[in-house]
Amino acid sequence: MLATETHTELKNRLTHARVETDKLFELVRPDSLYERPIPERHRIVFYLGHLEAFDWNLLREPFGLKVFHPELDRLFAFGIDPVDGGLPSDEPSDWPSIDQVRGYDQQVRKALDSAINSAGPGQGAEGENRRVLLNVAIEHRLMHAETLAYMMHQLPLDRKVNPPSTPRTHSAPVAAGMVDVPAGAATLGIPRDNGHFGWDNEFEENTVEVPAFAIDRYKVTNREFLRFVDAGGYEERGFWTDPDWAWRTAQNLTHPAFWRRSGDRWHLRTMFDEIDLPLDWPVYVSRAEASAYARWAGKALPTEAQWHRVAYGTPRGKERPYPWGSKTPQGQKHGNFDFHSWDPACVNAFPDGRSAFGAEDLLGNGWEWTSSVFQPFPGFEPFAFYPGYSANFFDGQHFVMKGGSPRTAACMLRRSFRNWFQPHYPYIYAGFRCVSN
Repeated sequence: MLATETHTELKNRLTHARVETDKLFELVRPDSLYERPIPERHRIVFYLGHLEAFDWNLLREPFGLKVFHPELDRLFAFGIDPVDGGLPSDEPSDWPSIDQVRGYDQQVRKALDSAINSAGPGQGAEGENRRVLLNVAIEHRLMHAETLAYMMHQLPLDRKVNPPSTPRTHSAPVAAGMVDVPAGAATLGIPRDNGHFGWDNEFEENTVEVPAFAIDRYKVTNREFLRFVDAGGYEERGFWTDPDWAWRTAQNLTHPAFWRRSGDRWHLRTMFDEIDLPLDWPVYVSRAEASAYARWAGKALPTEAQWHRVAYGTPRGKERPYPWGSKTPQGQKHGNFDFHSWDPACVNAFPDGRSAFGAEDLLGNGWEWTSSVFQPFPGFEPFAFYPGYSANFFDGQHFVMKGGSPRTAACMLRRSFRNWFQPHYPYIYAGFRCVSN
């Protein structure tokens, strides 16, 4: 939000976001901060500096601050998008010491906090610009609070400090099935003049007419995906597109990245443990795997508009801010989100989050892949201060995800928020549900 959010509230939100990312780095043993848990990504040390460098590079000029370490400003400026091939080849010795990075971080925070406090809320266009930039800094950090969890998840268990365990939900057995959604309109995006914050790809608002369809009541579970694995789905060429099959065979994939097999039993690698495969938890897979399953099942992945229709539409036509209505999202009541848990939950654990058409588990517990290529809405305008944030990924190689995961902040559960990834990246907390037209 912008117009309804005070300067003090923004400062408090930034502090809270820092707490969430600081917690993640505390999970890593000090001797493992130069590890690279995911081959396509930077070493952990990069992200230790990146979060502060991003804030500094974004906010320094608007708040009238002077450069004090330009080399580190540049070094930690940008992350990389996971791609097929072209893996980074740097060595730990190419990076500054942890003490240097932490010293830089502390100096950045101190300077920014002093400037933000003394500047106050600001007036007119300058004040509005500062509020937008503070929202960008907050949500950028919260996004990393999630994507860094993907990275920490892949770090060997003995290189992490295990925090106190979080309770796991227990629910009645899942009765799989589909819900019928009548034809109707789906509103995507938000108006540019509505006074609320959004990333550039969330504008402009547009309406799509969606024909009638049926969609899974719940996300596809580990139990359901196991049937696909046991049926030889990873070996059947006909279920995969040409690029997806080439990726699967090159990686010699035979099951989801989070699964482990020991003898005739399947296990799941959670953040801090390896447990018997929870059959009623959502399966986390790449889009390539989700698409192959959908073809095997004789169905398809939903479009972005179909997902919006079942999540926010109602039989009478009026749309809701959230699947359950207009109440503020509450983690562990409406869904599994906002950092309440490290792990997924049973897909039927949150009936209070049910949509008007009867679909459940739409927000949190795992992003949901769609069939829609990530592309701009009509009227798209890139951020002047961050022109490549979305535009660099309008390449036909990224696909929209909707919903959220256990590590998604509540502020990013707004209806217009769009996530996106390439189809061959298996480490995301992302699942899917299928549609039948």
